[in-house]
Amino acid sequence: MVCLPEIEKLDEKSIQKVRKLEEELGVVLIAYKPIYYADLKPDEVKKLQTIEKELGVRVLAYR
Repeated sequence: MVCLPEIEKLDEKSIQKVRKLEEELGVVLIAYKPIYYADLKPDEVKKLQTIEKELGVRVLAYR
């Protein structure tokens, strides 16, 4: 199951600030509503790291 955090809806002034920072940093920024990362046990972190290596991706865990 894939569950994504909700993208924050910004007003025009905020969007302009984000765009300016994107230009300054040379990156693409995405604003998400606050989420809380899961407090994982060491063995759970190892499992995430294993699948990250296998798939060549970054996996975030949140509740």
